[in-house]
Amino acid sequence: MNENSLKNSASPYLRSAAHQPIDWCEWGEGAFARAQSEDKPILLDIGAVWCHWCHVIDRESYENPEIAKVINEHFVPVKVDRDERPDVDSRYQSAISAISGQGGWPLTGFLMPDGKPFFGGTYFPPEDQQGRPGFRRVLLAVADAYKNKRADLERTAESLSEAVAKAEVFAGARADFDPGVVDTQISAITQLFDIRNGGFGTAPKFPHASAIDLILERYRQTGEKHLLAMAESTLEKMAKGGVYDQLAGGFHRYSVDERWLVPHFEKMSYDNSELLKNYLHGWQVTKNPLLRNTAEGIIGWVNDLLSDQQGGGFYASQDADYSLDDDGDYFTWTLDELRAALPKDEARIMELYFDVEAHGEMHHNPAKNVLWIARDAAEIARTLGLEESSVRLTIAGAKRKMLQARLPRPTPFIDKTMYVSWNAMFASAYLAAGRVLTGELAAASREFALKTMDRMLKEAWNEEQGFAHRIGGPALRGSLDDQIFSVLALLDAYEATLDPKYFRAAQRTIDLTIEKYGDAAGGGFFDRASDAPPMGGLEVRRKPFQDSPTPGTNSAAIMALMRLHAYTDDRRYYDCAKKTLDAFAGIAAQYGLFAATYGLAAVLFSEHPTQVVIIGPTGDAAAQHLEEAAHGIFRLGKAVLKVTPESSLENLPAALRQTIPHLPKDKAIAVVCSGTTCLPPVGDADELKRLLEKGIAGTAAG
Repeated sequence: MNENSLKNSASPYLRSAAHQPIDWCEWGEGAFARAQSEDKPILLDIGAVWCHWCHVIDRESYENPEIAKVINEHFVPVKVDRDERPDVDSRYQSAISAISGQGGWPLTGFLMPDGKPFFGGTYFPPEDQQGRPGFRRVLLAVADAYKNKRADLERTAESLSEAVAKAEVFAGARADFDPGVVDTQISAITQLFDIRNGGFGTAPKFPHASAIDLILERYRQTGEKHLLAMAESTLEKMAKGGVYDQLAGGFHRYSVDERWLVPHFEKMSYDNSELLKNYLHGWQVTKNPLLRNTAEGIIGWVNDLLSDQQGGGFYASQDADYSLDDDGDYFTWTLDELRAALPKDEARIMELYFDVEAHGEMHHNPAKNVLWIARDAAEIARTLGLEESSVRLTIAGAKRKMLQARLPRPTPFIDKTMYVSWNAMFASAYLAAGRVLTGELAAASREFALKTMDRMLKEAWNEEQGFAHRIGGPALRGSLDDQIFSVLALLDAYEATLDPKYFRAAQRTIDLTIEKYGDAAGGGFFDRASDAPPMGGLEVRRKPFQDSPTPGTNSAAIMALMRLHAYTDDRRYYDCAKKTLDAFAGIAAQYGLFAATYGLAAVLFSEHPTQVVIIGPTGDAAAQHLEEAAHGIFRLGKAVLKVTPESSLENLPAALRQTIPHLPKDKAIAVVCSGTTCLPPVGDADELKRLLEKGIAGTAAG
């Protein structure tokens, strides 16, 4: 058949299926109406453009004319991009996981015509193999059951929908918030720590950005050396592993082994934004140059490939593969490829540095090696009888040559869709880089983040609905993620500039979020607005809590509310934050590692955000030293606001402006405030560092 209806989709993932001999529908009322009128079950396929196994099932089954004929005859097929419709994906992941015991992508669901699921799984091979039923057999069995056992399927669908509805709103989770939950979480995270390889748990290994930040924050409070060792070794092992792109920068999605060696090669915006924050925070705490270099490497890759440098905005992802016959071939190297790219002496050094051998780590092509740092320059120098400084220079130059040799290879697809929530997360990370790093990279990161925020406000925000889900393309209604991560980014932009437009937009957005997404009775927030159009299918109300794969949005909302309360002294924000903490207090401890953002929110709620207000003329050296000192300290919820004669105290929020004491105007000073208390002003950078390191501000605020 010719192209199907997906050819006009805004989603690259859906458009990639336009040539398939299947009469695909996009998610929406039309698909349900067709299923009802034709009295057919719905075959739901949820995937993503970066997902390797989604492409495999496309080629093996959805491009197979015989399987396509079965689908077209017996089902109404619906294809969904999980990045475009996270609300659809999250609900059906929950339902299919309850049926099959596993989730992930591709997600293959079988639904009644009203959208309620009764069966499903993830990847199905086209024919029976290794104990897994073949897709053809599954399709025919489901079609037969729909025809001959309809009542059974309807009962299953109804009970499953009820179970999902109950689970997704966390019934019975409400309790009085106990700050001791952080102790329980730190203990659980510590027990999962892999002392040999860094990270948490066993293979496959994912980065857990919120857990790393929680460990660093607890170390700042207590000085317990084992916590610092956990965080620093995890960041080091990831940075030296194959999960990090050693030539271009940026992290792949996860490692299939416990050593961070062989990754799944897709690179996601949301992973790299949160890891960038981790490495910046790690650099603040440890001054370990590897952590700073890794942060700079992430920024370099994003600037080159994952952003619209001219217009502002961050792209969604880079695919793992450039074809279905490829498994990371763009990123991996044979020994011959390395030797062809470098002179003989340099090649020998890089073979040792990256552990490149004739037999590599990739199963589909044993000659292919994943690049990871196996030996440092000192060890290589001893092995080869060279000067360490010479080896360091060779490594730096050879990496540039290898990157140039890699560029002509077929390049994995980049999804240039710009999702608002992920853009907000990256804007926050770039603003953090602007604070923590120095020189041109810091200034450029800050400037690009602000350009992105301005574009988001212009193209994806309005006074009545807050933020949409996508910048550009057909309108997509925003979700809770889009609102909350944007509020956090707007506050970061305000703190960087003292431009009131960012603060006003943040406050308006949080007010809309409380009104449209908040659960006034039970506390917390639903992922879809109360006035959102019907989703279809699993019309269950859902409160996102778990950190998977992005920070849990209800926990992030608590942090946004506390930051706004600190600036406004508006009791509504404090009460809403407390009610949200209470909404999950009964279950937060058992989620442990997977609710670390809740732990961060608990810390911020208990300690109160800290504001460091620096007052001094533009270009004043003393004021600059105070600003650098304030930015150099990692402290959760710390804001640094630079007031100059041009910006004036009038640009500070009223509650903070009224708290600051009368100050001298003829010299640079810093005032540390928390809650409704400010400490006496200081003019010495070292003294300011001591105040922030000891946490005196939090103590003073009670």
